[in-house]
Amino acid sequence: MTSNAIDPENVIIIAIELSRSTWLVAARLPGVEKPRLHKIDAGDTAALLSHLSSMQARVLSRTGVALGLHCCFEAGRDGFWLHRFLTSHGIVNHVLEPTSILVNRRARRAKTDRLDAEGMLRVLAAYLQGDRQACSMVRVPTPDEEDAKRIHREREHLVQEKLRIENRVQALLFTQGIHKRPSLRSWDRDLAAVRTGDGRELACHLRAELDRLRRRLVVTLELIREVEAERDEAANADPTDQACGKIASLCLIRGVGANFAAVLTREVFYRSFGNRRQLASYVGIAPMPFQSGGMDRDRRISRAGNPRARTTMIQLAWLWLRYQPGSDLAKWFRDRVGTMTGRTRRIAIVAMARKLLIALWRYVEDGVVPAGVDIRTETATEV
Repeated sequence: MTSNAIDPENVIIIAIELSRSTWLVAARLPGVEKPRLHKIDAGDTAALLSHLSSMQARVLSRTGVALGLHCCFEAGRDGFWLHRFLTSHGIVNHVLEPTSILVNRRARRAKTDRLDAEGMLRVLAAYLQGDRQACSMVRVPTPDEEDAKRIHREREHLVQEKLRIENRVQALLFTQGIHKRPSLRSWDRDLAAVRTGDGRELACHLRAELDRLRRRLVVTLELIREVEAERDEAANADPTDQACGKIASLCLIRGVGANFAAVLTREVFYRSFGNRRQLASYVGIAPMPFQSGGMDRDRRISRAGNPRARTTMIQLAWLWLRYQPGSDLAKWFRDRVGTMTGRTRRIAIVAMARKLLIALWRYVEDGVVPAGVDIRTETATEV
């Protein structure tokens, strides 16, 4: 229990079960055991405010006391616009982390909007009473913080599209016995000269499909360059901005490029963490303990955090061995792994990624340079 606990009998608890077509609003009123359920059209904020006001008026007429509202809904595809809308109207709102809510572990359990809404009411009531283990609440980013993530996330999708197109071109050519992909700079000349494994020219329809794939690839590459230019412009827009300063500091480390620095700053380091365990847990690279009876060991990582940041840290850990071989972290990895390969090496790189994340966090927050790190004077454009 915490010191700032709230008695559920002194507030009106609201849970909103969101869906594409309708919203189910469940309300727990003081002194009333059975929750009140009300359906409204999805996105109808006017009807939502009207219903919430009617709940307050009903309690006021019955008790003579004006009580505040505490709303909640699960984080999902609707984003955070509803949270900002409710907050702007003076309503306290909480965004629940869905996977943190305990559910019945039967193989087959009932699943309805009513049960979900009533479950959120119980969870929020326990949370308000001070039970912080009842569920986890999402830290809602500001609109500027949310918008700053758009650039590197769009770049990620464009790079994936680029790889899909290149793999498709390679696969089509491979079916004809051609193992070398034509260059984009001399595409027409290379395709005219290429021959299939049995000595034929490319069929007309296959040639047309390859030309369309080539045009899609060129457009995708242009979009990637455009997004990268926008990313660099945003990173240099305001030198006094804290996020821009962290990006610039990370780019000074050899092996950390503009994209890695932007992803780590916009996805992780924009938040405040109390300790290194919170940091590793947020990224999802903290080992899960298993203690029962005489057994006490760590299991594999949770993978419950930010998947984009986790993937970036694993990639950066591999690059760290190449670009920072003299650092203490690289030496620790070599001493720990030695000549071993395969699964042992992959497990060790995750542990190194966790150590590297903590070292970079201390670097951007407190200016503590990781031991043995090579700091460059000119920033790189991309790694």
